[in-house]
Parts: sequence; C-alpha cells; structure tokens
Amino acid sequence: MAREKVMPNKTMKAIRQYQFGGPDVLRFEDASVPALKAGEVLVRVHAVGLNPPDWYLRDGYRSLPPEWQPQTDFPLILGTDVSGVVAAVADDIDDFVIGDEVCSMVRFPEGMFGESRAYAEYVSVPASQVALKPAGIDHAHAAGAPMSLLTAWQFMVELGHHEPNPLQSSRHQPVPLEGRTVLVNGAAGGVGHFAVQIAKLKGAHVIAVASGKHEALLRELGADEFIDYTKTPPEDVVRDIDLVIDALGGPTTGRFLSTLKRGGALFPIYPLGFDGAEEAAKRGVTVSTTQVRSNGAQLLEIGRLLDDGTIRVVVDSVYSLADARKAHERAAEGHIQGKIVLAIE
Repeated sequence: MAREKVMPNKTMKAIRQYQFGGPDVLRFEDASVPALKAGEVLVRVHAVGLNPPDWYLRDGYRSLPPEWQPQTDFPLILGTDVSGVVAAVADDIDDFVIGDEVCSMVRFPEGMFGESRAYAEYVSVPASQVALKPAGIDHAHAAGAPMSLLTAWQFMVELGHHEPNPLQSSRHQPVPLEGRTVLVNGAAGGVGHFAVQIAKLKGAHVIAVASGKHEALLRELGADEFIDYTKTPPEDVVRDIDLVIDALGGPTTGRFLSTLKRGGALFPIYPLGFDGAEEAAKRGVTVSTTQVRSNGAQLLEIGRLLDDGTIRVVVDSVYSLADARKAHERAAEGHIQGKIVLAIE
C-alpha cells in the first residue's frame, strides 16, 4: 500500500524504445505509471538530466565486450537523473512526504540496463537514493547534477560506498587535493565542469583542457590555466602534475602518464581500453577508477554546495520530453558545455 495524491489516471507520457539503435528509435508515447514497492517513493518528474549511459544503452552498449552487453526487456525506458516532486510514498517511508521537491540518480548501476526508467512523467525510486532538491536551483539544474556530480565527488573526495569495484581489484582511493596541481581533461562536459569546481574548492591549482570556446566559462568556474586541445596537445606541454582527471577516458587516456610526476595519479572516468598499466608502474603512477553509485545521503550533502552557489550546474541545452530524440542528436554532436536536460511540464 502507499500514501499518494489522487492522480487523474494511471498512465503517463514516456520515452520508450523497442530496439537498440540511434536517436530515431526513441518514441514518445503512453506508458503505465510505475507501481510503488516498499521502500520507494514515486516522483512526478519535472526534469531529466542526460548522461552517456543513456545513449550507450539506447545503442545496446556496443562498445562493451559481448559478454557485458545488456540482456534487457523491451520496451525500454532510459535515464537515471531526475528532479521533481514526491507524488506518493510507500507506507514504510517516513523521510519524505507528498509535495517534497527532490532529486535522484535512480538505480545506478544496478538498474543501468533499463530498470531506472527516468525518461517519463513518473518514476519510482528507492528512498535511500533520493535527496531533497537544493532550494537555490530550479528543477532543470537539479536534474543536471546527480550522476555527473556524484561521479566527480566519488572519484575525487569520498567514495561513499563499500561495494566491490567491477572495474579493478582494488578499492578506489581519492587523493589529497589541497596544494596539488590537478589537470582535468574534458573539462567543459558534465563530469569535467564539476571536477574543475571540486578541485578548486579543495585547494588545488587547476588546469582545464577543452576546446577554445569553453575557456571563458572554465575560468569562471575556477580554472587557473587553460589548454585548448585543438591547438596544443596537453601531453606535449604539461609535466609534474599530481592528478589527472580524464573525464573522457578510453583508449587514449594513457597519453597523460607522461604528464604526471612520480607518485601522481591518473583517474580515467571511462577506463575501458586503457592498456598502459606497465608504463604506469614504471613511472610510479597510480591509475584508479570506480563505478559511480546512487547515494541519496551523499547527494543531499553535496546539494548544499549547489544550494549556496559554491558549485554551479551548467546547462548546455533544454528540450521537452517529447523531443528526447533531438536531445540525443545534440549529444551526438559533442562539445557539450555542461549538461543536456529534458523538461517536463
């Protein structure tokens, strides 16, 4: 049983897909409002933040090894990051009430193959993954924060969980930032623009790497130095770095090993394809990664920094839920400044 507002019907609008593929597989149509289970709240969604796992799943995670690719049921609803208003709570929930403005990263990574279901007017969320929305920002900005901000925070400040890391045998350990030099590659993107701000907040000297059009913004966010990678490869001009946050990662992340001092660290957000372990060992460099995990308490804690403006959410563009296809097309263009958001009336 659940305590809930009276809703006019039990259907909602959602973005669903019936096969893997490009943005054209996304359909705006009616779907059933999710049933509420024990330990959950039902959120009437006002905004959805887009993240790379959205288009990876839409496409069937083709970049993963075949044994890692999803086995999912269609129709599929994408998405993890939401901001909205509590519409119902399960009977065993006391921390939230109907009408609370909240945000969440929903069921990640456990629901990463389609159980999160955020591209919709309603989403059910485990209460442990929900945080009160920062009052100082609107729903669009709040929806842009959860996955990207939690990723940067869990990599750089506090892991926030004790789950085994599926990507490496050892537990990821953030490193001290105060007084250190930190380079952020992909600094204008979702994770990158938060990483710049967190590094600066924690007392680091920050070097931001992005294309030239992002320089003014990144300096506003706290970057001490800026490198336009379209003109100068950062690995050609930078040395003796304490920490590199490679928000792009992948097979090219090894190029940053030469920029790091002995005892330094390289944190690739997307580690698949990295093959420089032997070189890293020779250079005395730690390479470490982790898997971001939903955490309502941590999101509430970091949300205070969003509330008072200490950390900003930069929104690249806003689309209606019905235009999710256009939002994915925008993502495919690249050079995103901050986050892409879907707004729901």
